Amino acid sequence: MIYLHSVRMKQGDATESGYPFDIPVVQTLDELVLRSPVTFFVGENGSGKSTILEAVAAGAGSITVGGEDIRDDATLGHARRLAACLTLVWKPRTHRGFFMRSEDFFNYARRTRRMIEEFDELAEGYAEERRRGGERAYGLALAEGSLRAQRAALSQRYGEDLNARSHGESFFQVFQSRFVPGGLYLLDEPDTALSPQRQLALLAMLKGMVAQDAQFIIATHAPILLAFPGATILSFDGGAIVEVPYDEVTNVQLTRSFLAEPEAYLRRL
Repeated sequence: MIYLHSVRMKQGDATESGYPFDIPVVQTLDELVLRSPVTFFVGENGSGKSTILEAVAAGAGSITVGGEDIRDDATLGHARRLAACLTLVWKPRTHRGFFMRSEDFFNYARRTRRMIEEFDELAEGYAEERRRGGERAYGLALAEGSLRAQRAALSQRYGEDLNARSHGESFFQVFQSRFVPGGLYLLDEPDTALSPQRQLALLAMLKGMVAQDAQFIIATHAPILLAFPGATILSFDGGAIVEVPYDEVTNVQLTRSFLAEPEAYLRRL
């Protein structure tokens, strides 16, 4: 399923100055068409792939997994300015899904752990007051039960402490817990913490979610993820957004060349 069909620059807004409007791919952006349920953004750091992804997330009003709300996050001010110059074309609109940057994950883990601790503290406070007796005992018992149920649901979904697991395991747990059918998922370098085995597992997860009408736009450097069957790969190198086949992606070519003859590369170090 393709919910977000295209991203267009509004007439007259391409003349804005300063960051992010001075990035070449932003200056040349007219319309970005999304033809596949899975679209990859590739390119060197600084090419603009993350900037465009963030602007799409801001324009879509996506829920963020990690830091602050996308409307308030100071680090996304540039994305909101660019989003104001974009038109997102939906067919149909979906309100499911989320936006996730790899660097925001630790904030998310801390926030989840803090919520569990707060549920524990509040429930214990109600329990202590209830044990002292009084007219409010029944109401306190209900409140305590509700808090403990919410705490149990949160723990069951994410575990007791995401920070207690490896980075990759925690990433994967969030994906397993938060992917639902019919959503638009905007992921900025989700491969950062994933081993090759976990990247293959994520590919299988993407395949399952696409079969359940999910759409993904993913910025990545990972050749394993880029091999997803039927995906569209958009390169941000060269100052314009251009669709490229898998075999012509720079990272794919470089990885293949290195694995074929690592000694040749290592001699140049």
